[in-house]
Amino acid sequence: MRDSVNPVDRFNRWFGRARAAHDPMLDIAALATAGANGTPTVRFVLLKQADDRGFVFYTDKRSPKGRMLKENPSAALAFYWDRIDRQVRIEGSVEEVSGEEADRYWASRERGSQFSASASVQSAQLENRADLVARVARLKRTFGDKPIPRPSYWTGFRLRPKRVEFWVRGASRLHQRELFVLTGKRWKRVMLQP
Repeated sequence: MRDSVNPVDRFNRWFGRARAAHDPMLDIAALATAGANGTPTVRFVLLKQADDRGFVFYTDKRSPKGRMLKENPSAALAFYWDRIDRQVRIEGSVEEVSGEEADRYWASRERGSQFSASASVQSAQLENRADLVARVARLKRTFGDKPIPRPSYWTGFRLRPKRVEFWVRGASRLHQRELFVLTGKRWKRVMLQP
């Protein structure tokens, strides 16, 4: 392994290239989690922030992913940008963002999304869709044009990276792969075979 640059900086450069290429999957990541029993599950989330503190996404803490992250605060993210032939995999520990951070992001969300998140118990069984629509309508009547407070169960999670792999598509599947591993406070880099 060799010392190298901070992989979050590289991630943000690649993210910028994907944005410039108008990649439709720009901020979509597959999130893998496992609960206390170790059974893995994966779903897509939207990346909302990436900096030296980690990679942030938001969800309902009562959802399966929210419960799993509480039971086992480790997770992995995978990004794939077809238009620039690149993939990034990130593994690390997960923690909740501060209430202030969650409030700021909540306030920036589209109002309809705030109503939906407030009315829904994410991923819970739905007996009747009309009941959910009625809950949204009641909230709209209750709040009118007033700000909608962030529900206590709706928050963000920050994945603090410990391993980051960068993949570039190669001809004849001779892909380029680089793995960054956090050792203490330093990132170490190693090349991987395709």
